[in-house]
Amino acid sequence: MQINKLYEQGRPVVSFEVFPPKKDADAADIFTALDQMSALSPDFISVTYGAGGGKNNSLTAEIASFIQQKYGICSIAHLTCVGASREEIRGMLEQIKNKKIHNVLALRGDLPEGEQRESDYAYAEDLIKDIRNSGDLCIGAACYPEGHIDCEDLDFDTACLRRKQEAGADFFITQLFFDNDYFYRFLERARGGGVTLPISAGVMPILSRKQIERMIFLCGASLPSGIIKLLHKHVGNPDDLYRAGVEYAAKQIEDLLSHGADGVHIYTMNKLFIAEFCMKHIGRAK
Repeated sequence: MQINKLYEQGRPVVSFEVFPPKKDADAADIFTALDQMSALSPDFISVTYGAGGGKNNSLTAEIASFIQQKYGICSIAHLTCVGASREEIRGMLEQIKNKKIHNVLALRGDLPEGEQRESDYAYAEDLIKDIRNSGDLCIGAACYPEGHIDCEDLDFDTACLRRKQEAGADFFITQLFFDNDYFYRFLERARGGGVTLPISAGVMPILSRKQIERMIFLCGASLPSGIIKLLHKHVGNPDDLYRAGVEYAAKQIEDLLSHGADGVHIYTMNKLFIAEFCMKHIGRAK
């Protein structure tokens, strides 16, 4: 099934994100996690893809196909284009189609630190155009509630989003954010700028102080006072911070759905507790 059809069913779309293991020895862990998460009946599950030829890339299509074939749950394979040639992208698309995957999340991606490679693609919109021209695939794309970290002009950021729509994207998933007001303001800008496609809000729970510090510098996400207070309250108590972070994310999701979000995309980090707690909190777990 193509994911854009899910947004036509008259209710918010709730989805999960998982990632392939970095080590071959841990490959069984992702399938165990999927066995557990599938029982929560998300509308679709996305499977990430590392830029720059990471070892886990070959597993992306395999895992996405497994999700569809074993559980009957719609899946989407991530595909990044930074450092890639058009020939390499054609090969990946062929692999995706051969595994009967109908959905691709088209991303620019980032090369590993310190690595440089020639690329046939400057932006994600270029990848979207090639995917659209390659056949009948449903295409998701990324968007940024606080603006892309490399873009200081929010109006230009909105224009880039519209170009992705015009290039052939079918829906959007946002980067993580911790303050829903940023999402609501972003949504107003996007709709005012001519972006009409469904937009799912991406929500990632805080699991540790180290994680949040990385997210600030990697994504440019802002920390609201509520998050700062959580970090202060649970300093020295990582287990308590973990649970408080998941509870905060669940409340974010509840608020987003109550305000009519097209969907929410839960960055599960392959952890059943995150998926299960959030789904139970919004009344979507069986």
